Amino acid sequence: MDSLSVSKFKVTCLAVVEKVAKTKNRVIITKWGKPIAELIPYEAEMAPVPLKDTVAFMGDIVSPVATEDWEALQ
Repeated sequence: MDSLSVSKFKVTCLAVVEKVAKTKNRVIITKWGKPIAELIPYEAEMAPVPLKDTVAFMGDIVSPVATEDWEALQ
């Protein structure tokens, strides 16, 4: 992970932002040798949902199934 002083970042801000976007590497910005900020690449895509669009609803999903088998309903 690269690090950069805040004064150097101020001078080369656009180039650093473009580098982070292109290489997907993070950059730590320091002031007096101590980290104060971190520039990270933007990730627009969300992680895929494993079971999305795999369920098919068949009929009524609210009413109980096999009501004749339930003693409490008789």
